[in-house]
Amino acid sequence: MGDLEIRAAATEDVPAIVDMLADDPLGSQRESPEDLTPYLAALERLTADPNQHLVVAVREGRVVGTLQLTVIPGLSRKGATRSIIEAVRIHADERGSGLGTQLIEWAIAESRRQGCQLVQLTSDATRTDAHRFYERLGFTASHVGFKLPL
Repeated sequence: MGDLEIRAAATEDVPAIVDMLADDPLGSQRESPEDLTPYLAALERLTADPNQHLVVAVREGRVVGTLQLTVIPGLSRKGATRSIIEAVRIHADERGSGLGTQLIEWAIAESRRQGCQLVQLTSDATRTDAHRFYERLGFTASHVGFKLPL
């Protein structure tokens, strides 16, 4: 299936990233691929923050996956640094290919490289397939998450 490159996202990757974010029942309700303005502004903020790592997986010149890794220094757990994996998306053509595993393994390795002692993620309660995927990779459903829209 060709070599895979995982690299920092660039401006020209934004349309492909947004298309993947919108390509599921949840994302289709909250993303707007027809107006890239807020996404481009977000990319600028992400790029300016050294604790944010928005990456794309590229195969044969085509963006086929993405995720965001956030590194958070903290006081709890004896001053541990943790990371959060967010917005994991795989292009429909690549699902089941092992690409998701490669992206998560990249995020775990990068978290170690950044000195993190813990990697965490959240997944919408309705994404049962994703939950099984994360459990196969060694993650445990140890917490209950809460959100408050602002």
